[in-house]
Amino acid sequence: MYDSRSNLVIGFHGCEEETAQALLTNPNVIKESTAPYDWLGHGMYFWENNRDRALQWAKAKFSVGQAKKPAVIGAVLQLGYCCDLMDSRYTALLKNYASIMVEWYEILGIKLPENRDPTKSNSTDKVVRELDCTLIEFMHSEILTQFKKDIDNLGQSELKLFDSTRGVFLEGNPVLPGSEIYEKSHIQICIRNPNCILGFFLPRNEINAIDYLLDKNR
Repeated sequence: MYDSRSNLVIGFHGCEEETAQALLTNPNVIKESTAPYDWLGHGMYFWENNRDRALQWAKAKFSVGQAKKPAVIGAVLQLGYCCDLMDSRYTALLKNYASIMVEWYEILGIKLPENRDPTKSNSTDKVVRELDCTLIEFMHSEILTQFKKDIDNLGQSELKLFDSTRGVFLEGNPVLPGSEIYEKSHIQICIRNPNCILGFFLPRNEINAIDYLLDKNR
């Protein structure tokens, strides 16, 4: 009954200015990320209600030459059937698939991928998350495989395919030595079903509303 996240969410996508303009003029063409280290698996990523963090990320890409000109585009999202990793039922589900995945890797004699820090980086946040990405994609793949089998054999399935994935991440340095509050902590959303993206918008810069209203009435 509570599986569907029906409320609208504002998300911000860090990108190049060229990408932002392309999404504004042609919002039906969406480029998903399929990198092996994506934190929440494959899809289009958004920072939930966090324009500043999205811009920080885009600027970081710019500083290492991976983006021409950093920009942020906003989006109105409806998460639908969401694998929300802040909900214990979904972490339990993911843990179940983790056991299956580990067993398969052991049978095949393959070493599990690892979350790690980038080479030549001072980061200790293990931002290259190949293990997490592999696990989440394994879960989606297993659900999709069983879903297809059910349809072929029964004409229907009780399984549902996830529209999105959502998680909270503690990242960056603590705000105070010994604190468990971190500077770059955020909620991240990965959209798998493009229909969850209701539209894009160009974020406005905040103004001083009091000065605006005073000037307006002079």
